This record gives sequence, C-alpha cells and structure tokens, in this order.
Amino acid sequence: MAAFAFALRPLLPADGLSHGADTQLARRLVRMAARTLVLELNLARRQGLLEGATPSERFTYFTRTLDLSGLLTRYPVLARLLYQAVRQAVEAHQELLRRFAEDRAEIVATLLDGVDPGSLVAVETGKGDAHRRGRSVTTLRFADGRRVVYRPRPIDLHAHFNAQLGWLSARTSIALRTVALVPRDGYGWLEFAEQAPCADVTEVGAFYHRLGALLALLYAVDGTDMHFENLIACGDQPVLIDVETLFHPTLVVGDDPAALALASSVHRTALLPQMMLGDNGIADISGLGGDRGATLPVDAVGWADPGTDRMRLIRTPASAAGASNRPRIGDHEAEPAEYQAALSAGFHAGYDAIVGHREELLALVRECADDEIRFVARPTQLYARLLDESTHPDVLRDPLDRDLALDLLWAESQDDELLRALVPHEIGDLWAGDVPLVCSRPGSADLWTASGERLPDLLPCSGLDAVERKIAALGEVDRHDQQWLISAALASRPKPVEHRGGEPLSGQVTPTAPDAQRLLAAACGIADQILARAAIDGERMNWVGLELVDDRHWAVLPMGAGLSNGYTGVALFLAQLGALTGAARYLDAAHRTTSTIPRLLQAFAAEPEMAAAVGNGGFHGLGGITYALSRMTTLLGSDPLLVDAALALMPDSDAFDVVDGTAGALAAMISVHAETGLPSAEKLVCRYTDQLATMPVSGTGFARGAAGVDWALGRPASAAVPVDDVSWCSGLAGLVLAGAPGLERHLVEREPLRDMSLCHGELGVTEALAALADRGDEDAQAAVTRRAGLLLGALDEYGARCGTPGAVASPGLLTGLAGIGYGLLRLGFAERVPSVLLLSAPHHNENNEG
Repeated sequence: MAAFAFALRPLLPADGLSHGADTQLARRLVRMAARTLVLELNLARRQGLLEGATPSERFTYFTRTLDLSGLLTRYPVLARLLYQAVRQAVEAHQELLRRFAEDRAEIVATLLDGVDPGSLVAVETGKGDAHRRGRSVTTLRFADGRRVVYRPRPIDLHAHFNAQLGWLSARTSIALRTVALVPRDGYGWLEFAEQAPCADVTEVGAFYHRLGALLALLYAVDGTDMHFENLIACGDQPVLIDVETLFHPTLVVGDDPAALALASSVHRTALLPQMMLGDNGIADISGLGGDRGATLPVDAVGWADPGTDRMRLIRTPASAAGASNRPRIGDHEAEPAEYQAALSAGFHAGYDAIVGHREELLALVRECADDEIRFVARPTQLYARLLDESTHPDVLRDPLDRDLALDLLWAESQDDELLRALVPHEIGDLWAGDVPLVCSRPGSADLWTASGERLPDLLPCSGLDAVERKIAALGEVDRHDQQWLISAALASRPKPVEHRGGEPLSGQVTPTAPDAQRLLAAACGIADQILARAAIDGERMNWVGLELVDDRHWAVLPMGAGLSNGYTGVALFLAQLGALTGAARYLDAAHRTTSTIPRLLQAFAAEPEMAAAVGNGGFHGLGGITYALSRMTTLLGSDPLLVDAALALMPDSDAFDVVDGTAGALAAMISVHAETGLPSAEKLVCRYTDQLATMPVSGTGFARGAAGVDWALGRPASAAVPVDDVSWCSGLAGLVLAGAPGLERHLVEREPLRDMSLCHGELGVTEALAALADRGDEDAQAAVTRRAGLLLGALDEYGARCGTPGAVASPGLLTGLAGIGYGLLRLGFAERVPSVLLLSAPHHNENNEG
C-alpha cells in the first residue's frame, strides 16, 4: 500500500504534522481511497492504458502517473472525505501538542516518577475509535522509551473509579492496582500500563483472584464493554485502561425475563467469556478471552495480488492478533477456565465487602453523578462495517448514494424509539469519518451527542438510580446466581465438544434403593433447583442456560424454545412432574414457561423463513416444539389448536437426522398424531416418510446418523459405533434403542457414568437398558435396578452432574437438569412417562392427579 500512499502524497500537508503523525495520516487516506484506486487500476488495465512488461511494472506505472485531480473530480465524495481527514488530523495533532506543552511538567511528575523522559519522539494515534472529528486515544513515546497515554475525552470517571478501587482494596485486603492520571478539562493523561509476565502459577492465581474482586465492583456499578482490548495483565495485577462505560443503562428489547437477567448480571461486564459466532467459527472477545491466533468469526478485507495490475479486494477469515489481557508465564498464556476457583473466590470477597459496607460505596458512587460516560447504542463492529462499506466507489460519486448506504441505521432502528432518535447524529458522525459517540451522565436520563447536543429523557432512568437500586438489592441469593454465571461462562470457553459418553462413576457411592417414591422425591428436588433459578416477569418464566449454539460450542444465553436445551424441554419435565405429584407449583411453572409460545408461532406464521431457519428437527427444531405442545395437551389440558397451529408451520428440511432434521420430525409427528389424533399430523407423517426414504445419510449414531434414520423409518439399525462410546447421541445406547442387534452385552457390562444427562450420560444408558429389559432381558433389568440405586446415591453425594462442560448445572433437557429429572421419572413411572429420547407418545392419557 506504500505505492498508493505515494500517489496520494500531494494531499498531505507541508507542515502541521510531526513525530510520525504524517505517516499515520497517509495510512488513513490509503484505507479510505484504496477501493476506488483499485477500481481505477482495473479500468486502466482493461483499457490498455498501463505501460510495463510485467503486472508489477504496470501497477507502478499507474501509481506514478495517477491524475489525482481528475480522480477526485470523478469522485467528489471521496475528495470531501480525504480533505476532511487531513484537516481533522492537523487540528487534532496541533491540539495534542499544545495540551502536552501546557501539561508536560505535571505529566512528568505524576506519570513518569518525576524523571524527565527526554524529547517527544513519536505520536501514535488510533489507539481507540475516532470520535469528535477524528480525535482518538494516542500514545506518546519519549527519547528514553517510556510512554504516556493521551485521551481526548474527560477522564473524571476514571479518577472516581480509582477511588472505588482503593476503597475495595482496603475493605478486602486484595491490593488492586490503579492507573495514574492527570485529569484536565475535557481530556486527560494516563500512565502507560504495560503487560508484564508472571513469575509462576501462584502469581497467575493472584491475577485471577484480583480480577474476581474487580468483577464484583464492575457488576455493582453496572460496567460493560470490558473486552480484551481494555484489560492489561501487568504481572499479577489486572489493570483496566478504559472505564468510560460504567453506569451503563440496561436496555433489553422484548420481554424475556431471562434476557433481562443476563443483561443485568456479571455477564454484562464483558470481562467473562463471551462468544462471537459467525460463518468462520467462534471467538471469545471478552476481557478473559482474546485468544491469540484464534480465527475470528467475521471476514477481514484483504487484497489479492497486491502490487500488480490484477490487484483486487477479497474477504478472508481473520485471525486474532492477541492482546495484552492474559497473564503469562514466559510465552505461555494462562487459560482462564483453569483458574475458576481463584476468580470465584475473589468475586466472593469483593461482593461480600460491597454488601457489608454498601453505604460507603454508595457515597463514592454518588460522586460520579456528573461524569461523562459513553453510551453504547450499537456494536462498534456495525459502525466499523458502515465506515468501511461507505468507501466503496459506487457511493463516492454522489452524496445521496452514500446517504443511502448509511440509511441502514434507520432500518436497524425501526422498532426502537431511542435508536431512532440517535440515527441523525450517528449518520453525522459517520460522515465525519468517526465511530458515532453518544454520551450520558450517571445522574441523568438524558443523552448527549458528539457535538454536545442534549437529547432529554431518552433513558428509562439514570444510571446512578439503577446502580443505587442494584447495590441495595445485593445479597446471598444474588451472589450465588452470579457465581453460577461465572462458572457457566468459563465453561463456554472455546474447546472441542465431544458428543460421547464420558468417564465412569468413580469413588465409593452408597446405592439407595430405587423405589418409585425415592425417584420421585429426587426429581422434585431437581425441579425445585430449576425453579429457584428461574427468571420471572409477570406471567413469563424463563432461564439463562448453557446452550450449544452450533453443536460444537457452548454459550451462556437466555433459553430459546427448542426441546433439547430450551424452555419447552424444561416445561415438559415440570408438567410431567406436576401430573405425577399434583403439585400446583410445577404445573403453574410449566404454564408460565410456555405462555410465550402463541406469540412465537404468530411470528413464524408472519415470517415463514424464520420457521425454515429453525427447521423441523425433533430436538432443535419445530418438530420438538410441536411434540412438547402435544404432550402439554395431555399433561396441562392445553388447547390442541395450538398444536394444530404449530403443525401448519412445520417446514421441510435438507437435514436428515433426528435432532435437526426430518428423521426427528417424522418421529415427533407420529407421536403427535397418536396423542392428539390431528389429521394434519398424519399428513406430515406421510410427507416426511417419503422425504426421508430418499435422503442421503451419513454418520452412524442415533442423534445425527444412520441409526436414527433407520429407527424413524421403523427398520432395525445396522450402523456400527465404537463400543467404548455408550451414549444415546452417538454410541451404544442409541443403537440399542434403534434396534441394532448384538450389542446387548456391551451395554449391560459397562460401568455407570459420572455424567447423569440424557444425551451422553447415565440416563441415556438406563433408557436403553430399560428398553432391553422390556424385551425380556433379565440382565438388563438387573443392571437398570443397580444403576438406578447408584444414581440416587451419587445424587445424594455429589448432586446432579449435567452433560455440560465442567458439569455446570444448566436447566435444559438433553444435557441439563430437566433431563436428569425426567430420566428419574422414567425410572420410577415408565408406564406413565413416555421416553423423550424416543419422542414417544404416552401409553394412555395421564391426568393431573398423583
């Protein structure tokens, strides 16, 4: 790109920029003009206007002979943007140098230990997003190699946060490092926090212990956006270098109480693992994440055949360069999931200090009332994409074309009054080449634009009011909820997911006689555990859970509607338990959990492509949802018209398997017809049978392979799986349920599993053994009885162990608590509780009496 910089050199000012700022401006101009220059290069090549024997020579000829004046005449919008960028760079640079000259003495005294660093040798702009006419966080480097940071926005909030950190350090005896500051009116100077290694694992543990205490404080003061670029690992000290998003309002679209609970939790800070999913995979962008070399889920713009006359834009998967947020020993970065105990202990200590001395913290919090905070209206990635796409040559000839490109913000805001009020100001910032900036103050419900215009009463309440209410409400129950979220988030760290049976049950477990009432009592205990963690708002109930977002990666999310790990699966367990016990709390919870289904079906009816995207699968798709609704007609007396409405929306699918595709849809429709007698279900049985019979099939297991297809079509499975995998989803248990011959002894002889889940745990195995017992296999019946007793003993000794990473308790059906509870009911009441792993209909209609 240096050749393009040469072509644009006439635009650079003769003076006004120093210390390398001219080179940085040149790079910015090239980024803005590159697409247009490449287009013009290709036009010249096609027209035979380039001289030279090789592609490289012809490229050089183009850059050396470019008629810059003519180019800018043809692209007047580009001319405007380039000249604007030059003017902004000069103004911002001169402002910085003037401020530095005025503040130099205090900078040396406060940030550089009173030792003069020598002359200023480099000014490195662009250390953050550009706001307010091209101004960005900048690093100043001196002759002795030391650096300081210039922030062209107020840093009073950071000064107040330092006071809060000092208070927390005193109250916990956990020494937390602060950033030295020189606040000024509208801007400020900060010490340069530099990553340093840890000496050993003890120091790494101390880092995460401190980070846990820091997390407690950020949670209390409603911090957000603390991603990997905002945290520096200075040895055993975590140092936040940007705290301008404290007191951030909690804004949730919709009425899902679980979404609100998650948005108000420790998860909002972005310190804990947060997965960004895209076409290229998944990446953890959190303060704990930022894995070096990880493939980012979004494409990066690059250039094919650079430096030749065939240069062209391409999009390629980008890799994370890594940051300075992770503690390291030598060159080895620590894995945060390995330090969960230290992080949780630090959080516990910080949380308890806040609860024990909340009035002291509230006094410090109130001092922030008039500080400027940044309001994150939309993801910065959206703004960056708009800035990038609006440099396409097609929108650089006429300003109206560029306006149309930026009008995407209106489409993104049509259902949000607050965002609609911001759009004109956002577009103004984008025209200025900036990432839009919206600010607020903790003591106000107003917003301010980058130009200083006040937008009154756009927030539901002030950030300070919200923080005061939160701190007043902190207590032991909430702390446990937040610590669960910490463990769940750490469990979601990117790593391979194995859909197979895990380790055998180890240690001495005292079995408990598995009579029906003991099994029922254990299921009630699990149901009560699920209900204790429910998020409730009026008539709606939902949960935050660990979900497999692409069958390979876990994420902490509000539960969706799916049967496998969504709220319909939880509701099915609660309804089944309520039908057996007659307990109103379980029946009521099942009603409230599914109260949103009618609106979901209306949304699918209005936008059939949504239903197609969800698919027809028996566990992840509409097939599973419809199966659950059908069961509710029996268990709760729900309206069968709702089932009919769901049947009308059932899509076709290219997927063949049980969990996502047509095999599962077929099995679900067979059961729905058996339970409801609805003709529409019978028609779908015929349709899906015909489709499945001709579909190409791959894989071997029940959930995603040929065994599940054979079972759905009513023929014995013939696929083979490794005998060391006993799971329902991909192993022996699934094949036995699918009728594969010759596997009985392999399954009967295997030891019980630690994992209790239906999917790849013990209760999937006992389901298959129970099926063998029903066929008259006495050894299988003895194994079911023995394993059920050990399962009850393990529940008493260890508690429920889910099929999630680290066995983190999550509410879902296939891998979570609801499935464990449902499996216990199957063991105790097989005649009244149909197999959910087989999407079975009941043997007879249950009623609500125990």
